Amino acid sequence: MSEISPADLLLHSGQMMLLDRIVDFDGQSMVSELTVRNDGLFGDGHTVPALVGIEYMAQTIAAHGNMLDKLAQRPSHFGFLLGTRAYSSTVDSFAAGLVLTVTVKKIIQEQGLGVYDCTIAAPGVWVEAKLNVYQPDSAHNRVTGK
Repeated sequence: MSEISPADLLLHSGQMMLLDRIVDFDGQSMVSELTVRNDGLFGDGHTVPALVGIEYMAQTIAAHGNMLDKLAQRPSHFGFLLGTRAYSSTVDSFAAGLVLTVTVKKIIQEQGLGVYDCTIAAPGVWVEAKLNVYQPDSAHNRVTGK
């Protein structure tokens, strides 16, 4: 999967591009990987709060949807994070330099509304949540370029 970069799938750039690599993908799920950065964007230079995991999950979901569009030769579209339920983490923060594996699995997607079962794993770290997203597929929501 290393031939497709998160930068090829997401509109995020600079410090907001949090994913480093797409590890695996199928029609219902995606696995990404990232190294927790110490640039201070979300943390104190040494750690990042575990709640930032929601953004790691959301970016992986967005990459998944845009990968599906790319494979179907459709223009990519914007998506919206609506919220999360049952977010739980074994840690309060992620140490800078820690490599995290993010897995998202589509539970349901209907009329643009979707629910994904998400996890983040690393040695000594386990985070899980269900994220609710809206990924409309309309002519008004097409992305025409970066």
